[in-house]
This record gives sequence, C-alpha cells and structure tokens, in this order.
Amino acid sequence: MTLPTNQIICGDNVETMKDWPSECVDLVVTSPPYDDLRDYKGYVFDFEGVAEQLYRVIRSGGVVVWVVGDATVDGSETGTSFRQALHFKHLGFNLHDTMIYHKDSCPFPETTRYYPSFEYMFVLTKGKPSNVNLIADKPNKRYGEKVASSTQRMPDGKTYAISAAKTNPKKSIKLFGVRQNIWKYSPGYKKSASDDVAYEHPATFPEQLAKDHIISWSNPNNLILDCMSGSGTTCVAAKMLGRNYIGIDISEEYCGIARQRLEAVDTGVPVKEQRTGQLALFEVQQK
Repeated sequence: MTLPTNQIICGDNVETMKDWPSECVDLVVTSPPYDDLRDYKGYVFDFEGVAEQLYRVIRSGGVVVWVVGDATVDGSETGTSFRQALHFKHLGFNLHDTMIYHKDSCPFPETTRYYPSFEYMFVLTKGKPSNVNLIADKPNKRYGEKVASSTQRMPDGKTYAISAAKTNPKKSIKLFGVRQNIWKYSPGYKKSASDDVAYEHPATFPEQLAKDHIISWSNPNNLILDCMSGSGTTCVAAKMLGRNYIGIDISEEYCGIARQRLEAVDTGVPVKEQRTGQLALFEVQQK
C-alpha cells in the first residue's frame, strides 16, 4: 500500500498501523498518556496493541523514543513506565538507552518528597541502530589540552591507563564533546513550542526535544512517526528538519491543531493569523 506520508491521520492508531507493511518506519518519537494524569477527552489507548504494531512497522536498525512518566497514587508511583519498557524488551526491542528529560521547573511542589522534575525517554532499537548522529554541544573545560592517557576499569575493580601518546600523539581535547543522556528543557506556556496553538493540547512536550531526537536517530528524508501525535510537535519538528512524517491521533480536534501548525511551517503564516483569515472568509461567505 501507499503510506499516508506527510499527513495527519485521525483514527485509532493500532487499526491504522495494521494496514501498513512491515518495517516501513525509520523513527518513532512519541509520548503516550501517563496513567490518568491528563484528560484526553475521554480517549484511552491500547498500550500492548501499540507496542506490537510499533515493533512490526519499525525498520531493522530503527529507533522508538518513548517519552513517559508515572502518576503517584496513594503515595506510590505507579511504575507504569518501567512495565512498558520491559514489555518492549519482551517483544524484541533493545533498551538502547534510558534517557532523562529534565525539566527546569516543577509545577507541582511536594511536601513529603523531593520535587519531581524529570520524565523517562526510553530509546528502543530493533537491533543495532542504523542512524546515529550524536549531538556534540557540551563545552569541554579542558579544550585544547593534549590527551595524555585514558583510564579503563577492569571487572575486578582495578584500573589501568592507556597512553594516548602511543595511540594518537596529536590528539587534543575538542571545544565541544558529545552531550550526556540527561537533556534539560523548559516546559510550559510560551517555552516549549514555537506557536501558541500547541498549548490547546493538555500535554505538549518541547519542540526542541523532538528535534534533538530526530537529529540523533534519523537522516534527511527518513520517515518519522508519532502514533499519538496530539498537537503535532514531532511532525512539526520532522518537517522543519527535512524528514517525512506521519501523525496519528484519535481526536479530530487535536488533528486539526497539528495540521494548522504544519501549514504554518509551509507558509510562514502563524496559526492565529490563519484562523483570523478563515473566520473572515466564513463571514463573507455567510453574507
């Protein structure tokens, strides 16, 4: 079949993906509903059905980035995120990396525990990842210094030094190094998205988070999927970065938001101005 590339599909994500051929998607960046922390207009999702279809449609060497957190019920975190990660492993995915999305603000202060300021970003792979473009933007304090040696620790706990003078005598420390697996972003209104309309969805994740994962695990013209696309952040980021995309969401309202945001990327006309123009046209037609 012909995939609905560069479209937002309104429908059940499991049933939609069932019609697709196996191994047709390069990268998935998505964030499922976290327990019952948000009201998605009464919609729920079939986790096991979604996970099974993702394993089928992702290419060998492809990556699924699963951004998830846990609710706290009666003083205990649910642990849903861990159960989901283990289920993905049971299906055959590798848990390639357990990354942290660190928020620089905590909107829900606690009185009996430290303020929760992170969510998990499980990076799941179908075999060895075929596209790896690690972002190197961490300033090195020792930039320009010659590398004298590196240290390795053995299984028995002992360490030994490997001389860089013998293996690469000209090697020096670069200005920037590869970042670590804790990524910090500013969530919230007018911080995490480039347009106001994204916040009409109850739970948006930062646009830059989606961009960073798309850069890391895909190449231009690859196909990026968000099977719970919400306000369309992953698809918007994919379009900005020259990738193809497919978004699926069961809510027509959220699909409409995503489509307007994608049109804004094409035309450069902000969504609010689009809506003003549409309203004016409607009023003219009514007359």
